[in-house]
Amino acid sequence: MASILIAEDEARISGFVEKGLRAAGFATRVAATGPLALELAQTDEFDLLVLDVNLPGMDGFTILEHLRGGGSRLPVIMLTARVEVQDTVAGLEGGADDYLGKPFRFDELLARIRLRMRKDDDTGALAALTHRDVTLDIRTREARVGGNRVELSAREFALAEEFIRNAGQVLSREQLLSRVWGYDFDPGSNVADVYVGYLRQKLGPGRIETVRGVGYRLT
Repeated sequence: MASILIAEDEARISGFVEKGLRAAGFATRVAATGPLALELAQTDEFDLLVLDVNLPGMDGFTILEHLRGGGSRLPVIMLTARVEVQDTVAGLEGGADDYLGKPFRFDELLARIRLRMRKDDDTGALAALTHRDVTLDIRTREARVGGNRVELSAREFALAEEFIRNAGQVLSREQLLSRVWGYDFDPGSNVADVYVGYLRQKLGPGRIETVRGVGYRLT
């Protein structure tokens, strides 16, 4: 049985999420403070962390920084009432796998949790992805270009993975948002464009082509 840590200080919300997840077949544990959430998340006892941004004692961004800085690949879905683009980008760039604004529907949260679980299961079947001189090690999350290691954030790595799995195909912004972020973003958001720009800088020029009015393609 998969186990989920819920880091949320509002008892009404944590109770609502915990009840729904248990009914869906998950084991759960609630942490109402930031320090406790970090301590539990570092135990390797959980398969996913639902992380509120505004926690007493330590905020969600700091918890995420500690986890990723320590090498943890625990999937993290952040919950917050702060849904401005800059906050969303900060969370995703910090290594969050998904970002859900409050208020939210439980069905949407459950769908995103199942998506992250499915992606983790799928990656176990393939050790590495390669296209031309770009190689992604799925297990270690290491990227190499021309034999040289390139540092990619969790979101940049996921985006590169999607491009390599679909090399030569045009991927629309909507497809990238749905597949990489795990849900439909505001159509007016430029998050996908921003991250494609980051990835271009790190992988080098001439790799990701813009198809005007449609999207992007790994050449």
